[in-house]
Amino acid sequence: MKRIIVTDITLKKLAEERALNLLFREKSAIANCADTIGVDAIELPAVKSLREDTIIYKTIAQNIQNAALTIPVGYNTEDVTSAWGCVKDAKKPGLQVELPVSTIQMEYTYHIKQSKMLEKIAELTKAAKTLCDDVEFSALDATRADEDFLISAVKEAENNGAKTITICDEAGVSTPDDIAALVAKVKATVSIPVYVKLSDRINMAVASAFSAISKGADGIKCAMVGKDVLLTGEISDAINACGGQINAEIKLNNTKIHSSIDDMLLRINHEAYENDNEISEKKKILLDSDSTLAQVTQAAEVLGYELSDSDVGNVFKALKHLCDKKGAIGSREFEALIASYAMQAPSTYHLESYTTTSSNVSSSMSQVILKCNGEIICGVSNGEGPVDSAFRAIEQCIGHHYELDDFQVQSVTEGKDALGSALVRLRNNGKLYSGNGTSTDIIAASIRAYLNALNKIVFEEA
Repeated sequence: MKRIIVTDITLKKLAEERALNLLFREKSAIANCADTIGVDAIELPAVKSLREDTIIYKTIAQNIQNAALTIPVGYNTEDVTSAWGCVKDAKKPGLQVELPVSTIQMEYTYHIKQSKMLEKIAELTKAAKTLCDDVEFSALDATRADEDFLISAVKEAENNGAKTITICDEAGVSTPDDIAALVAKVKATVSIPVYVKLSDRINMAVASAFSAISKGADGIKCAMVGKDVLLTGEISDAINACGGQINAEIKLNNTKIHSSIDDMLLRINHEAYENDNEISEKKKILLDSDSTLAQVTQAAEVLGYELSDSDVGNVFKALKHLCDKKGAIGSREFEALIASYAMQAPSTYHLESYTTTSSNVSSSMSQVILKCNGEIICGVSNGEGPVDSAFRAIEQCIGHHYELDDFQVQSVTEGKDALGSALVRLRNNGKLYSGNGTSTDIIAASIRAYLNALNKIVFEEA
C-alpha cells in the first residue's frame, strides 16, 4: 500500500481563528500532541512578532522528536532568513513558500499580475533553497486559479528547487471530482510529491481526500481541531476503515489519536473553538506567566476595560505573581485582578454598617450607612434579595443609579467559615469600572465590591 504523508496544520488554523493569540504553553501542547500521534510534519504559523515567535518556535523545534517542522517564509527575501531562524534547530526543518495563484487573490491581495507572481515564486523558492533543502511550494486558492497558470506556477517552483507541491482549496466549494481532476493534472506536470490541503466547508473534505489520493496525491494536510478543515480524527478513521479501496495507508497512531486530541483540547481551553455564536469572547481569555503586556491589554479590551499604561503594568505584575502559583487564569480571575490592581482610587464612600433582612415570604430589606467626607449618610431599600436591596440602599445614599453590568461571587477558601469574594462591574457613560470585596459575609463582600467600583467612578469624575 502507498503510505500517505500527513501534515498537521492545527497551529496555523487556530492562529487564523482565535481572536486572542495562543499562549506559549498552548502552542507547545498542540505541537507535542501532533508529534505524539505520529504526523509526518507540523506546520507553524507565519512569523508575526519576530522576537516573541522566534523564542516560542525555537523551543518547539527543540522539543519535537519525530515530525518535520515547517514554517512559511513570508513575502520578502528578508523574511526567509527570519523564518529559517525559527526552525533551523529542528531535527527535520522545512520552509514553505505560500503564494496565491488565483487571479482574485493575486490582484486584490498582493496587487500583482501573473508574470510578477511567477517571478516572486522563483525568488522566494531560490532564497529558501539556499538555507534549507526541504522547500515546499503551497499554491494558495488553487481551486479558483486558471489551470494553465497553476501549471506554470508549480513548474516554476520545481525548477527553482521546491521538493513538494501543495494544492490548496481555500474557497471550499470544489467537489471531490474537481479536486481529483486538479491533482491528476498537477501530478502529470511535476516529478515531485503533490499534497492537498482541503476545506470542509461543504462537508466533503474526507471524500475529496480519498479522490485526491486515488489520483496520485502523496500527502494530505489536516488539523486536530478547527472550522472548515479536514479533521485528523475523521481522515484517520476513514482511511483505517476504507484505505484498502484506494490502496493507501497513513502512519498515525489510531489508538492514541482520539484520547490525545481530547487531552490537548482540554489543555488549550477548547471552548473557544466551538460555536462562536454561543461561546462568549470572554471564554477565549487564558493567560499565564508567559503572556505579554500586549496580550494583557488585549484581554482587558475584550472584557471592556480601557486601562492606562500604569494600570496595565500593575495588572501584569499581579498576573505574573499569581500564575507562578496557579499556572494559568481565565476571564474571571483576570477580571478580579483588574478590580484589585487597576484604577485604584481613594475611599470617598466608606461603609460604616449595614443591616439586612431576608425571607422567602417577603422581599428583602436593607439599611446601609456610609461615611462621605465626614458626613454620615443612610439609605434604606427593599429588593429581590439581600444583595439587590443593599445595592439599592447604596443608590439611595448617593442619589444616583449606575448600570450594574456584572456581579459575581465565589469562594476563596474552603469550609463553613470560607472567605467569599465578590466582583461588581458598574457602567458609567459607556465605561466600565470594576470593584472587588472579600469577607466571610458574602453580603458585606458584595457591598464593599460595589463601593470599590463606585469610588473609582467618583475619583475619575472629580
